[in-house]
Parts: sequence; structure tokens; C-alpha cells
Amino acid sequence: MSESSYDLIVLGAGPGGYVAAIRAAQLGMRVACVEKGNLGGTCLNVGCIPSKALLESSERYVETRQGLARHGIRVEGKVSLDLAALMKRKDEIVHSLTSGVGFLFEKNKVDHVIGTARLAGAGQVQVNGNGAKRTLHAKRIIIATGSVPIELPNLKFDGQHVISSTEALALDAVPQKLILIGAGYIGIELGSVWARLGAQVLILDVLEHPLPMMDQALVQRLQRSLEKEGLKFRFKTAAESAKIEKNGVKVAWKSVDGSQSGVETADKVVVCVGRKPVSDGLGLAEAGVKVDRRGFIEVDHATYQTSVAGIYAIGDVIGGAMLAHKAEEEAVACVEQMAGRGGHVNYATCPAVIYTHPELAQVGLDEQQAAKLGPIKVGKFNFMANGRAKAMEQTEGMVKIIADGKTDRILGVHILHARASELIHEAVVAMEFQASSEDLARSFHAHPTLNEAIKEAALAVEKRSIHA
Repeated sequence: MSESSYDLIVLGAGPGGYVAAIRAAQLGMRVACVEKGNLGGTCLNVGCIPSKALLESSERYVETRQGLARHGIRVEGKVSLDLAALMKRKDEIVHSLTSGVGFLFEKNKVDHVIGTARLAGAGQVQVNGNGAKRTLHAKRIIIATGSVPIELPNLKFDGQHVISSTEALALDAVPQKLILIGAGYIGIELGSVWARLGAQVLILDVLEHPLPMMDQALVQRLQRSLEKEGLKFRFKTAAESAKIEKNGVKVAWKSVDGSQSGVETADKVVVCVGRKPVSDGLGLAEAGVKVDRRGFIEVDHATYQTSVAGIYAIGDVIGGAMLAHKAEEEAVACVEQMAGRGGHVNYATCPAVIYTHPELAQVGLDEQQAAKLGPIKVGKFNFMANGRAKAMEQTEGMVKIIADGKTDRILGVHILHARASELIHEAVVAMEFQASSEDLARSFHAHPTLNEAIKEAALAVEKRSIHA
């Protein structure tokens, strides 16, 4: 095998790409991963990791200013914010994790090829990097090029005043006023960070409520918490234009029904209305790889093969939930099948988390979705009655479990709490093994723990919660 010949070439080194490369190497394949930027993709560099670092720091800032006295901890003098140090910590975390991917490539003998990739014929990838072009050859190719923020035609990014989530994670000063366009998870999380650090935050959205893919009863409770935190919302409202002036950015808005209009001025405008696949410039059309009208690559979702034999695609670029863990699972399933193993992805147990305070996490169906399938049973339990939550001063939120009305099989679990992102995985594992609410209700849960709220909600499915 020549130096440019591989069993597998992976295009993109985000969570889907680097996991595919490493797992394939573990299975004995010779692998190259082509990436023009830093390893780790959007998630590690300008997405999941930096945003959670900022959320953690901003939450601690608020707790120090407002929440420690209740614990009998007095902070003498004025609590101040060092934004540069906060950002430095975030950057150090990002560097540590991206460097870690490089170490894993070396450990597993994955060749990291720096450059921009393009399909160049059957089993061929042309790489343009460091001022030169080279052609790599492979039996199989995986496209894992991810996604980028969507730019609105009437609110073009300028990188300084009208910005994407990428720039919003690296501001050098706290804006006095910040307008976010879009009340999805990106807008909600970014709004939380900057509101905690002192900005006036206004979120505009054309929909009737935030987070449309989450359980709306819990979303309403979360919205009330965010409003107490200082976030303001204006729904059924479209941003018409953004005009840059000396004193900031003037955003003209209009209600969806046209009955109201106005202008808001802010220091920064963050457009976070979703993400689009990175599928342009890859030579897909020339190679015969089919894409849909939005640019997503069409695949067989059992094998992840595209319309061209030997070319596969995973992650954000094929649509569905744009989540790092979804891309990782697709990566493993795809390469394991290449190796003759039985890899698969159970999308019904893919969790989703909003990392606000409190956090909102869910897996499976909500009440409306489940009710369409037949009779259901619902159990709820509030953290106000949980001993560990009281000790932590984190009693806001609840657990909701939805079970099939006939079989008792768990169909969905929804958690609103400060630690919902950790708690949800008990439900993920239970659903992966097709557990019933009775299974959860009769399983040991150590006392005192937050997980006891899940047990109580499971008991409540049959109206036999002990502590409610």
C-alpha cells in the first residue's frame, strides 16, 4: 500500500469525523482524516465545549454574587468580573481537548492530513493544503464535514456588529445590550451567558415560544426562570433589518401578523436561527452523490452509504438532530459495519439537553407525540420534595415520565433541573433496554440523591409516589 493509499479517508475532524477515524483504526484499517482547521470541529472549537465553559463560569459568577450567603458563606468586598481571565480559561479548555484529539490520532496511527478536501473520482480525494495539491486513494470515504451557522439575507454577518454564535463566544467586553435572533438552544444558552455577566438581553423569534422541540410544559417553566435571570423575549416577531450606527446596531422588527413594528438598538446582534450543512465545494455533484434541496447529503440511514458505492456520510451533513453525540454514534455504527460488525443507532434514545440554569433535558417522546400512538400514563415529581435538591439549594424543576398505557414501556422522560444533563442518562439506558416505569420504580436509588426524583416520577406513573 502506497503512502497515499488508505482503507478509509474521513473528511472532517469534528466529533463524527475524528471518532470514525479512531474507531476504524482500532478495527485495523489504515486511516487518513482530512481537516483544514483545528481538530475537534465546531463542537470542540466554537460550539459545545466553549459554550459550556462560559455557562459554567457565568453561573459561578452569579452564585458568588447572589447565592453563597444562603449557605453561610460571606464574600467580603465587591465581586468583580475579569472577562479576559474567563475567556482565557475557556480557550485553555478548548486547546486541551483539541490537542487531545491530536494525541489520539497519533496513538491510533491515524494520519492527519491538513487541507481542504474534494472528491476527485472513484476512491479518490484531492487535498489542497500548504500551497500544494495531492491526491489520496481509499477503498472507502466518509464525509463528516459538519455544519455552519445560517446567515439571514437581511442580517448579513460582519463579524463585529452582526455576528454568529462563533463570535458571540469570544467577545472582549460585556455588551450593554445584546439582541439574539432565534430562541432555539443556541440563542437561549448564549443569552444566559451574557445576561449573567451583566448584559441586557432581548431574544426575538418568529415562533410562539422558545425551544419548539422540547416539552412545552417544562419549557414554560424554564422561560419563567430565564426571565427572572434577566432575559426578555419577544415572540411572533421577525427581524427585518440591521443598520449599523455609531451608537450600536438598530434592528427593525415586525410582528408576524404585521400588526406591530418597531426598532431596538443594541451593541451586538447575534443571529442564531439554525445551522446548515457544509456540503458545497466537496465535488458531490461531479461524484454523483445526491443531496436534497437544503444541501443535506442523502444516505441509507442503516449503513450511511450515499448514492455512490464506497462513499458514506454522517453527522450534521446528513441532517436530523445536529448533536455531537448523534454524530459520534453514527460514526461508530458506520465503520463497524464496514468491518463486518453489527453497528446501529437507536435514534429513539438520543438525548437532548439545554444547558441553562436550570437545565432542560429529554429523551424520547413528549406527551403530545406519545398520545398520538395510543393511551399513555404520565408520572411527575417536583424537586422541591427531594432531599438532596434541598441540601443543594437547587429545588427548581421536575421529572416527567411518559409510559405506554398498556405495556408500561417508557416512551419519554423530561427533566428540568440544575443537573438535568447528568440525570437524563438513567432514562436513556432504561429506554435502550426497553424498560417499563415499573422497572425504574422498583430499582434501588441511593438516598439522598437527585436520582430519587426519577424513581418517584416512575412511582407516580401508577399514582403511588411516596414523597409527593
